[in-house]
Order: sequence, then structure tokens, then C-alpha cells
Amino acid sequence: MSEESTATVVVAIAANLGIAVAKGVAGALSGSAAMISECAHSLADTTNEALLLVAVKRSQRPADERHQFGYGRERYFWTLLAAVGIFVGGGVFSVLQGVGELRGPSEEAGHFRLTYIVLAVSFVLETVSWLQAWRQLRSEAATQDRGFHRQLWDTSDPAVTTVFFEDSAALVGLLIAGLGVGLHQLTGDHLWDGLASCAIGLLLMVVAFLLAKENRSLLIGEAADPRLQESLSELLSSYDEVDSVDEVLTSVIGRGEVLVAARIDLDDDLTARQVEALARRMERDIEQAHPTVRHFFLDVTADAIDKRRA
Repeated sequence: MSEESTATVVVAIAANLGIAVAKGVAGALSGSAAMISECAHSLADTTNEALLLVAVKRSQRPADERHQFGYGRERYFWTLLAAVGIFVGGGVFSVLQGVGELRGPSEEAGHFRLTYIVLAVSFVLETVSWLQAWRQLRSEAATQDRGFHRQLWDTSDPAVTTVFFEDSAALVGLLIAGLGVGLHQLTGDHLWDGLASCAIGLLLMVVAFLLAKENRSLLIGEAADPRLQESLSELLSSYDEVDSVDEVLTSVIGRGEVLVAARIDLDDDLTARQVEALARRMERDIEQAHPTVRHFFLDVTADAIDKRRA
């Protein structure tokens, strides 16, 4: 699955780098604020996706003495930086470009045919990248037996989600840029070009905010899928030796990696050796039923412990 994430990010980098060059040439020749904003957007996306590639690679490092649960959450740090890059490098720049166009004098525009060609080619390349991210998200949603929308927001792999949102914003941004350039050509008023640039910037700011919010939640320790928690509670309750399951806590610690801590009340007649054997059996059964559970910690309630000591 990590190889698929890497492929998705690499496809996005290649597409956005080529698009950025084409948009830059068209923007320089036509003087279109919307095209220059789109060029900045694609450059920001390329840089951000390079950060995502770093995130994918660094998060796969094995656990060591200093990071005993591994480096899975480092993925969320780099993708949070990517969200900041979308906001500043894409959103803020595009709005400033648009405001500058609105406040400045009207200038002679041209090379509209080249602009439309670049927009069309960019739309095709962005669609290729978008489809790669969409296919991976849909495949993972089917694997985990949940809907696409839920997979989009609940996935523990923000790299793919970021690419999907970036490419979705890019496709909408291209349509906005095309509309702005077209109205500029029809009316001769550069107002439409500036408004299109501002609209692209605001769109990117919204996308950046949503991505930053999701990565923040994962970075500080988000709980696993509620269905997993429910299944774990049912599994622990199924043992004859368990009187009650008081609490099941989960935390996502990386892509497809979950830490679980459970507090249970056991039969008072169990010996210490029986409790130890039961704990090992529980850990084995949980790992077989839920491979995403990488760490399982069991806490026996204080009353049960005191009775055994007595």
C-alpha cells in the first residue's frame, strides 16, 4: 500500500511540474493574472507533493530506542506543512495577484488561443493525477468496507487525501481561470481576470484549511474507526474469563497502524498465571482479527488486582 501512495504522489509531481511550466509561459505571454495565479498554484502543488513524498518515505522508518512506536506520525507533520504551502504559496499569492490586477490599469492582453490550449492540456494532466488518487481512495474504501466520503476524511494516509484535494482544487481552478480569461476576451475588461485570480486563491485557502484541520487531528492523536473500537469491545467481552470491559482506547499512530489500550474486569478466581496466559491469547486473537493493531496494552481493574494479591 505504501508503494501505491508513492506512485500517486509521483504521478502528481510529474503532472504539476509540466503544468506549471506551460502555465508560466502562457501567463507571461498573455499577461493574464488568472494564468499567473494558476502557475503559482501548480508550482506550490509540486513543492507540496515533494513534501508528501518525504512524508511517505520518512514515516516508514522502523521503530528505534528514541521513537519506540515508530515514525508513522511524521507523515502527518510533513502533510501539515504541505497544507501551509497550499495556503501561502497558492492561496495568498493568487489573491494578491488578483487584487493587484483589479487595482492596476487595464493592459493589452493577447495570446488567448495559447492560453486556452494550455488550460485544456493542464485539465487533461490534472485529471490523470486526480484519477490515480481517486482510484487509490476507492480501493482502500472497498478494502475497509466503508464509503468513499468516509474514507476521504477518516483515512490514516493524508498523502493521498492531500493529492486528491489538490487536484480537485486544480480542476476547479482551471475552469475558473478559463472563465475569467474568456470574459476578459469578450468584454475587454481585466476585472474578470482579477476576480478569477481572487476566486482561485480563496478556493485554495479553503482546501488548505480543511487539510490542515484533518492533519492536526491525526498529529495530536486521533482515535481509530469507531467500528474497530466496537469490534474490539465485542471480542474482549467474548472471553468467559472477562466479567466486563470497562474501557477501550485507541489511537492512530501511523498509516494503517493503531495502538489499543483496554481496561477490563476479570473473574476473581483467576490466578496470576491464568491472567498472563489470557492476556497473551487476547493479543494474538486481536492481531489476527485486526492486523492494523500494532500495539495492545491490557489493564486489569484495581479491584481484581487487589483480590489476587490478597
